[in-house]
Amino acid sequence: MEWGAVGKTVKPSHAAGTMIDVLFTHSYFLRFDAKQWEAAKPYPPLGTIYAAAEVRSRGYTVALHDTMLEESEESLELALDRHMPNLLVIYDDGFNYLTKMCLSRMRKAALRMVRIARRRGIPVVVSSSDGNDHAEGYLAEGATAVIAGEGETTLGELVPRLIGLPRRGASSNAISFEPEAIAPLHDIPGIAFREVSGRTHRTAARALMPNLDLLHPPAWDLVDVERYRSHWMRRHGRFSLNVSTTRGCPYRCNWCAKPIYGNRYTVRTPASVAEEWVYLKRELRPDHLWITDDIFGLKPRWVERFRDELIARDAIIPFNVQARVDLLGDETVRALREAGCEMVWVGAESGAQSVLDAMEKGTQVRQIEAATERLRRAGIKVGFFLQFGFPGEGWEEIHATIAMVRRLKPDDIGISVSYPLPGTTFYERVQPRLGEKRNWVDSDDLDPIYPSLYDRAFYRALHRRVHSEFRARRGWDLLRRSLRGEKLAPAEGRAVLSGIKQALLLPLRLLKLRALRRPLPHSVTMAPPRDPDLPAPNESEAVLSS
Repeated sequence: MEWGAVGKTVKPSHAAGTMIDVLFTHSYFLRFDAKQWEAAKPYPPLGTIYAAAEVRSRGYTVALHDTMLEESEESLELALDRHMPNLLVIYDDGFNYLTKMCLSRMRKAALRMVRIARRRGIPVVVSSSDGNDHAEGYLAEGATAVIAGEGETTLGELVPRLIGLPRRGASSNAISFEPEAIAPLHDIPGIAFREVSGRTHRTAARALMPNLDLLHPPAWDLVDVERYRSHWMRRHGRFSLNVSTTRGCPYRCNWCAKPIYGNRYTVRTPASVAEEWVYLKRELRPDHLWITDDIFGLKPRWVERFRDELIARDAIIPFNVQARVDLLGDETVRALREAGCEMVWVGAESGAQSVLDAMEKGTQVRQIEAATERLRRAGIKVGFFLQFGFPGEGWEEIHATIAMVRRLKPDDIGISVSYPLPGTTFYERVQPRLGEKRNWVDSDDLDPIYPSLYDRAFYRALHRRVHSEFRARRGWDLLRRSLRGEKLAPAEGRAVLSGIKQALLLPLRLLKLRALRRPLPHSVTMAPPRDPDLPAPNESEAVLSS
């Protein structure tokens, strides 16, 4: 990557109202996901602008229609009028975990955009996690080709086959497009398309790029950065952007879907990432960075070398990462702190070792405890990703997770429900018992989809009950600090007020959860030795006590 060159051209690559070769967009609309809209933490489509940079490097003019903050799919109509593209590429941001969830509302948006473009005769290429899983559905709606796996190289080879085929009429701006006129695509690895006969043809798999440093830097000049900055500043008082340093994950948690990169793990060099941070700090000026990697710092000594590269370039920017608890040794944590790490999110998932083992997570509850303590000593915040509803989880296991949160007091939590997606062992195990619904509508759906121990209403109530207790406890801890004379940050002051509100809501949420504790008849229940809403043995603290 040549970040120095990018920094010299932070401007659109085409004039408004001029015809361009390829229009890029994606299918994630923040407004269609009420929970995420309320959280108000939008990130630009990083994967999309990586792909746009690759196509532009091959001599094509490109533009971006960024749907993240748009109101509806109809906004694409205006973008098509403005840019008059020869090709539309719906390229989802594979670094955004929300796109990996394959939400049905976003699929509806993607298919609507396919139809909008095809009605104008514009060919459409789709690259997304959902497209990987359901290529036939996208092709049936009119997509010309669906990319499988890592997309930049594949798209770079596909565009030349398609870009010359659309023909503009002398008296109209409409594009005529004849599928049977497509140049042969059979020799391009990593795509699915429909032959003239109507049969779907899938080509050979595309090998992943072994050297991520050879990627062209993402086309940040296509993004309306100030629109994102304004959105963040209004709600949070600071501006955050996203960065990717790795692709994929070599671990084999049996519930984790990896439709794009599989179990392969590739990583950029520390120097390459540090150069990107220099560019971001100088040109885009974020206050904070979110590292999108599934696992940060897996390669031995990578974090230490990265710290050294950042310090040498005076490129420190506060950042958050995701990491495994078994990778957070003393030296790694020290290097994270010195590099500017503000918070580490870990996949704690459950406080019950039996559930972690059933997930084939490869971690121990004691490692969660040790990593939390190590991060806290270093002054780094810790967040827990938690997951309820995995097969074999019963009352005792649910309580073990609640008790772990009480005991370890993370700085934040994110709660989900086990969600079977194609390509996972979990999915294969429960597929024979799945009903018509196969995907969540939005990220707050929380429907187990498979015949779990409890129903959707129970898990939604559990989600809110655990969040209420956590927010109440955290608010109480911050209030005590304030009463001792410690000055709280504005966000911490808001957390105190939220904690008071959640403390008032908690009794009602406890009652609702108890009313919904009815195991479904088709599930094998585990003997409930005790009520998870009552204190465990030797755990006498009240909800708001220390």
